[in-house]
Amino acid sequence: MCILLIYGACFSLWKIPRLISKLELSAGSGTLRKGTKIFPPFPDHVKIKSLEKSSRDEDKNMKGAKIAVIGGSGLYEIEDAEVVDRIDITTPFGPPSDEITIVRIAEKNVAFLARHGRGHTLLPSEVPYRANIYALKYIGVRFIIAASVVGSLKPEIAPCDFVVPDQLIDRTKTRNQTFFGDGICGHLDFTEPFCSCLNGVLSSVIKKEGHRVHNHETYVSIEGPMYSTRAESKLYHDWGGSVVGQSAVPEAKLAREAEISYSMVAMSTDFDAWLQDEGPSKGEVVLENVRINTRDFKRYLPKIVERLDENRDTPAHHAAATSILTEPGHMPLETRRRLDLFYQKYWSRL
Repeated sequence: MCILLIYGACFSLWKIPRLISKLELSAGSGTLRKGTKIFPPFPDHVKIKSLEKSSRDEDKNMKGAKIAVIGGSGLYEIEDAEVVDRIDITTPFGPPSDEITIVRIAEKNVAFLARHGRGHTLLPSEVPYRANIYALKYIGVRFIIAASVVGSLKPEIAPCDFVVPDQLIDRTKTRNQTFFGDGICGHLDFTEPFCSCLNGVLSSVIKKEGHRVHNHETYVSIEGPMYSTRAESKLYHDWGGSVVGQSAVPEAKLAREAEISYSMVAMSTDFDAWLQDEGPSKGEVVLENVRINTRDFKRYLPKIVERLDENRDTPAHHAAATSILTEPGHMPLETRRRLDLFYQKYWSRL
């Protein structure tokens, strides 16, 4: 009799996970739905504060955006645009580089984030790339237009020329390049690191404005903060690199994992050290070219935003659909909660 009771109890306990696996508690909502597992209400991973005085319920009144601009060196704000909101947000990966400013450009909300912080306080290796991309995803961003200051690796790419790269060589060393890890494994395709749709819009508008723009080029991303040695610069040139900068990685990789379409306007300031006769320009010349490039980028931005269909679907928006390998039953709860923003729609498919 005792043996039967023990067996029955064990059988019932064995069935509990199978019964639980048929339901899921949506994050913080308190409602049950069909899915993979029951979890307790998720903790508040994201702390957000809308800085507009009229906002009471911060999360509901926060003004989102589907297009974002990440400003590089020299591009710390968009002065002439109407400010709709300023958002101070803390993510599971810490705070982003600065507050996110929502501005109105071409009748659309555009999120602006200074990569290095206002006042340029962050080295390229100190930028909280994961927090930046997470925060932009949280407010609804689907397209990122990134600006980057670069040195030229080709004689035809002159100072103050713009480059819209379609390929990337990663020479960084110490930066965290993924949202995965801590018990959840994912491997995304990165054959084409930049969004061809967005690249087309950028190139077309910049060219129409009469600015020299180079397409189908390769961005070499280095660690920094020092620039390349002459030997390194010659190596990048011989590899077929077009420009060298310090910002594209891991920004482009994280945007892909977050399923955000990402493209970059790389703005040449001088020839890199590979060019023996020219070499890198003096600091004051570079800074002046940064100012010129920033001015021109801001001038073209309204037409870029107007031309871009913010609701268009691109391959990047489904990049992780078949890329997660970890079985749900083996996913650590905390890691899964952190990644819900990106992949909750995929959990039930695994």
